[in-house]
Amino acid sequence: MNGDHMVLGSSVTDKKAIILVTILLLLRLVAIAGNGFIIAALGVEWVLRRMLLPCDKLLVSLGASRFCLQSVVMGKTIYVFLHPMAFPYNPVLQFLAFQWDFLNAATLWFSTWLSVFYCVKIATFTHPVFLWLKHKLSGWLPWILFSSVGLSSFTTILFFIGNHRMYQNYLRNHLQPWNITGNSIRSYCEKFYLFPLKMITWTMPTAVFFICMILLITSLGRHMKKALLTTSGFREPSMQAHIKALLALLSFAMLFISYFLSLVFSAAGIFPPLDFKFWVWESVIYLCAAVHPIILLFSNCRLRAVLKSCRSSKCGTP
Repeated sequence: MNGDHMVLGSSVTDKKAIILVTILLLLRLVAIAGNGFIIAALGVEWVLRRMLLPCDKLLVSLGASRFCLQSVVMGKTIYVFLHPMAFPYNPVLQFLAFQWDFLNAATLWFSTWLSVFYCVKIATFTHPVFLWLKHKLSGWLPWILFSSVGLSSFTTILFFIGNHRMYQNYLRNHLQPWNITGNSIRSYCEKFYLFPLKMITWTMPTAVFFICMILLITSLGRHMKKALLTTSGFREPSMQAHIKALLALLSFAMLFISYFLSLVFSAAGIFPPLDFKFWVWESVIYLCAAVHPIILLFSNCRLRAVLKSCRSSKCGTP
């Protein structure tokens, strides 16, 4: 979901690529609608009742960051196609890149902390440290949210400094982004400043996410094996609940993996910007982004209840 990797100066004329871009825009609209519903459903309850479960608060925060991120990426995509020869570091694109960097980092951290909460609250480990975290973690939620915003802001400022210095260097030396000198300066800055900074920024929350997911899936797997020995099979309600939880976690992990890989591939330049392979990869990523809010709607009990009430109100039933 990288909106920072588009290199301007070229336009997409391939019909297949244009079709994929159209599909991308539709998938982004679906993702925006799904995350918007999550924000509305849980956010209204949070405001009215002033009470919400910690995991649901993280879901609202994650949904808000994804909603804004999808909107920023869509806006940048439209700008790039309307101005294919625009200067890569002009004020408009710097402003969009600033928003993208912040929202991207916030999305990674909110996803990571959500995996931490799932792991601590659902897993059945009996280690004293784990039990202590289970008791204390909910009270730390305000500090967790503030720290996520603070870390995202700090890294965004570092990204902005690098982008702005490149912009100033282009203006000072009257360079064009598509000539040899301009490309060499850009490549040097990206290779020795932006790329290491990106890898550090993205790898830290990703490592925590994977550790928590491995622990949680391991715990659920052990619990399912024990449940199979005492129940009549997979049709038991308890087993179905465990299977649904496991599938929801696996979908969450798959989305996070695809999200992280898209960032790394784009930063490393594996897929040439605006190439057909690039749009194919982006379509796969945004398909996951569009599907995951739908999975959340059916796996979260509060969201499922709101969805049922909306259906009943439309049908005119009490």
